[in-house]
Amino acid sequence: MFKIRLMISVLVLAALACGLPSPASTPAPATEPPIEAPTLVTVVSDSTAAPVSTESGIQHVDVPGSVPELRSSFAGDQESFVTSPEKRAPGGDRFTFGRYERPFNAEAMDVYFPQIDITETSSYRDDKWMYFTITLRGRDANHALSGKYAIEIDADIDGRGDWMLIVSQPALADWTTDGVQVWFDSNNDVGGSLSVTADDQAGGNGYDTNLFDRGVGDDPDLAWARIPADQLFTIQFAVKFSLVGTTAFMAGAWAGNELLDPAMFDLNDHFTQEQAGSSLVEFEVYYPIKAVAEIDNVCRTAIGFQPSGGEPGLCPIASNDGCTPPAQKVCVDTIYGPNCSCVQP
Repeated sequence: MFKIRLMISVLVLAALACGLPSPASTPAPATEPPIEAPTLVTVVSDSTAAPVSTESGIQHVDVPGSVPELRSSFAGDQESFVTSPEKRAPGGDRFTFGRYERPFNAEAMDVYFPQIDITETSSYRDDKWMYFTITLRGRDANHALSGKYAIEIDADIDGRGDWMLIVSQPALADWTTDGVQVWFDSNNDVGGSLSVTADDQAGGNGYDTNLFDRGVGDDPDLAWARIPADQLFTIQFAVKFSLVGTTAFMAGAWAGNELLDPAMFDLNDHFTQEQAGSSLVEFEVYYPIKAVAEIDNVCRTAIGFQPSGGEPGLCPIASNDGCTPPAQKVCVDTIYGPNCSCVQP
């Protein structure tokens, strides 16, 4: 009898053991969520927003915020829209002194490019970012700003640009690094023998060091660009203030097509006046524009200091008596006080 009871007990225990799931074969609950990557915290000027990724797949954590309301500087520029049917610019084209008003095709000058005709440029700043804007006369036939657009920064105020911030074919979007580059002149040869002024055609290699290329560089968040939805003719740039390393510098603006190449600066040290031509019919011996075409720029503005008026490439400063006609005195409020300059119509 004892053996029979023992056998029954063993059989019962075996049956219970078979009904229990093995730890190795226990499936995970169907509702268990997958493991997610850590959430990144974005640092932005206005303390909002989430991490963003660009077309290059680079994830950014330091994104510009809203452009401040009060400017740091302002400069107006000639517009060629009114005189374009006459195949000429109204003024502002001085090849010898590095001033260009050439939003036309070469030779015939029968195609006008509103998307590279600058009307004005401004700068702004906050604790982390320098902001620059370039406003154009219009968009191209496909309703795009299809050119190249650049800000040239002269940190030591000697007339030689030190950095160039450039964007190609910007799209209507929020801040992005797509198409944005930052170039540096490592051997100080921008400007040739005499800064700003045409002096030789030996040229040099211009801005020769690519510090930032569409998010690739030591700092993937260094520089950004965008076209605001409510300002369809304006390109906004943002670059970290740490790039410049000083609160007093000068900056100028550029718009163009293929000729707007960082390696070709300064342009008037790579071409002669005869090769470049002129957009002014008054300069009969050089008119029309030739090799140097489809390009526009704005004189440099002083940022963070009161200019004396003799700084190379500086925009003309309006005197107390005003400006020499047909130039008009234009003043805007800035964080440094009123900014007045003489702007050609």
